[in-house]
Amino acid sequence: MSLRLRQLVAQCALATALLLAAAGCGTGTGGASSPEGARHNPVPPNADNAASLRPGDNLVVVLQGIPDPSSNQVQIDDKGLISLPFIGAQKASGQTTAAFAQQIRDTYIAKKIYTQVDVSVTVTERYVIVGGEVVRPGRVVWSPDLTASKAVQAAGGFAIYARASRVTLVRDDVSYLIDVTLAQKTPAEDPRLLPGDSLNVPKTAF
Repeated sequence: MSLRLRQLVAQCALATALLLAAAGCGTGTGGASSPEGARHNPVPPNADNAASLRPGDNLVVVLQGIPDPSSNQVQIDDKGLISLPFIGAQKASGQTTAAFAQQIRDTYIAKKIYTQVDVSVTVTERYVIVGGEVVRPGRVVWSPDLTASKAVQAAGGFAIYARASRVTLVRDDVSYLIDVTLAQKTPAEDPRLLPGDSLNVPKTAF
């Protein structure tokens, strides 16, 4: 074998060894940071935004300081709207109660319904919906510490054929797959719920 050929063979062998070493290092690092078999539930957005009004919230809107004061019990619909006398549909979702009260006041004055009006907005009830394979499907009253597993528990727990590892959480028309069995074992994997969220527990195939 000529000297030139031996040099080429040696260079190829060196390059191959370097590539294998680099691949081995990369595999080891990935395994340490992401252990095989580790499971995590998704983290839906806006979990810290419970102060904002949301679809499904029940409100009392009080109008005072006018010839015909009134107290209006309303519910925010799926489009984030409520309806009030003389001014019709008003966008409530996404606002605080204070900001929404100011919007209502400004609208009444801008439309020349009243020259002066005092408006207050109070949330009377907030809830989530738990459906599917639970003992008592329906509304669960929302509280700031309500999580997926707590909501299932408040609905009486899982029914006998519930598939607890495939629970669907719907928030703002987006679905997230939640393993409630994991959430029950690991509090960090138990997502907090917002008013208007819904949980659906499917049935097992057997």
